[in-house]
Amino acid sequence: MSVAVIVFARAPRPGEAKTRLAPALGAAGAAALAERMLVHATAQAAGAGAQALELCVTPDDAVTQPVFAALRRAHPPLVLSGQGEGDLGERMARALERALRSHRTALLMGTDAPALDAATIARAAAALGAADAGGRGDPCDAVFVPALDGGYVLVGLTRPAPALFRGIAWSTPQVMQQTRARAAAAGLRVTELEPLPDIDEPADLRHLPASWRQAIGRV
Repeated sequence: MSVAVIVFARAPRPGEAKTRLAPALGAAGAAALAERMLVHATAQAAGAGAQALELCVTPDDAVTQPVFAALRRAHPPLVLSGQGEGDLGERMARALERALRSHRTALLMGTDAPALDAATIARAAAALGAADAGGRGDPCDAVFVPALDGGYVLVGLTRPAPALFRGIAWSTPQVMQQTRARAAAAGLRVTELEPLPDIDEPADLRHLPASWRQAIGRV
């Protein structure tokens, strides 16, 4: 099965990345953590065994940032692209549709969930070939790894489904609930894996790996 994994990322610039963490870490500290999560997420995506790996960034001109060049050197198959215009849903739908032109399945993940490891990404890919992600049953059309805060940290599709991304109240606790309703209305067969924490607010820092918390003084 041909699988593409797309990592969706914002350039880790102070004052632009993880701004909701700035009250706890400062703008520079929030950007540094964003960069660490970006590097970690890309490494996990690279280790998931996909046939194609793409890092899709915003803003588009950020593709020239040193961190992205370093990631390309670290992961030679990695392709860099810009997310383009539109709201988050439009950008996600467009990236997935592009990947599905040349791959049977496509996964799109963020960088805010350090617990989203290579094994879980591989399980999500497998879920698109078997309803229970264990190799049994009929294939599903979409797979999600929900977030504990009501969103999701990964979505995978076997065919374009732009309706999943329209009219969603992004960055709210209603994201996954609204997405389930869109999927049901579209008649999509969906598999959900175990929810994972993502790191958006200062209270979420407790979910970081212990060594990361120690490094930022949040033991």
